[in-house]
Amino acid sequence: MHSHALVSIMNKTKTKSLVKNIIITLSGLAVATAFAFLFFYHVPENSGNIAPIYILALIVIVRYTDGYLPGLVSSVIAVVCVNFLFTYPYFELNFTLSGYPITFLEMLGVTLLTCTMTTNMKQQARMIAEKDKLLSETEKEKMRANLLRAVSHDLRTPLTGIIGASSSYLDSNELLDESEKTAIVTHIREDADWLLNMVENLLSVTRIHDQSSAVKKTDESVEEIVSAAINRLKKRIPEASVNVSVPEDLLILPMDAILIEQVLINLLENAIVHSQSRKPILCYVDDDEHNVTFHVKDFGIGIDPERLNNIFDGNSYIGNSESDSKKGMGIGLSICKTIITAHNGTINAGNHEQGAEFYFTLPKGE
Repeated sequence: MHSHALVSIMNKTKTKSLVKNIIITLSGLAVATAFAFLFFYHVPENSGNIAPIYILALIVIVRYTDGYLPGLVSSVIAVVCVNFLFTYPYFELNFTLSGYPITFLEMLGVTLLTCTMTTNMKQQARMIAEKDKLLSETEKEKMRANLLRAVSHDLRTPLTGIIGASSSYLDSNELLDESEKTAIVTHIREDADWLLNMVENLLSVTRIHDQSSAVKKTDESVEEIVSAAINRLKKRIPEASVNVSVPEDLLILPMDAILIEQVLINLLENAIVHSQSRKPILCYVDDDEHNVTFHVKDFGIGIDPERLNNIFDGNSYIGNSESDSKKGMGIGLSICKTIITAHNGTINAGNHEQGAEFYFTLPKGE
């Protein structure tokens, strides 16, 4: 059953290729003949330039057809056309004309040379395309594996906390005072908020994959994107303190606004949660001729240098503090990289003298 289907597909492909070759060959020769008649009508005394018109047509035919046969057939037809239509006596074949074999050999040589070069170019292009496809698939598989590893920690840990806290509340309800009950409910809400954030991140990745790893970009104001991200962050973390700086000139950038907002929120939230500092986070934007760069800088403990090389790979970070153990930043940073890569941008992380800095760059043009 499968072999019959495969044979049917191959036959259809061969038929399609044959039809394409015939159409291109006939069209190329017809256009060349039309131009040759036009040239011959206006300059009848200089018929020697007719052959180059057909040679140019042969190059085009060989370039856009498959295999050697269309070029070889076109060469024979072109030589016959030059002999029959544009060489005295007209509309008669005369293979005894002086120079005729040279004309035929010239066209045949050009055709063979062009066929060989074009075939090699097509094979190289096909090999490059297959290699790029393989690398893309490998990168996608690696990304999926990293996300699964991150999800196993980042989603399981808060769920365990919610189950434990709710069980304690239900089992010891009569023994708890109001402050203890409030603390338990607060922890449940924090973990639930974190889970909601993770779901939003996963939906962002799903949105990219649904669009075949591409994003639909529209021209957006950078200032409005940053402002929207800060407002959403404030709703999630009301006590967050962020100092913002954007260029005075209006910056318009092609992007998916929702996804870039999600990246900024992830980076800002990571800075607040993992810096172990109460100093305000600095979020600023700068630009050059070709790119716009978004920076998120904290003034805390910084990033372990051993993690900088693979911090965007999706491996969950488990620090010494309780918040770190509950809320690894692996999945969020992996998703940030996915989003920025889909925008043809780059994202990086590093340490400065007083803390850590994350920054991503987006191109101004497509």
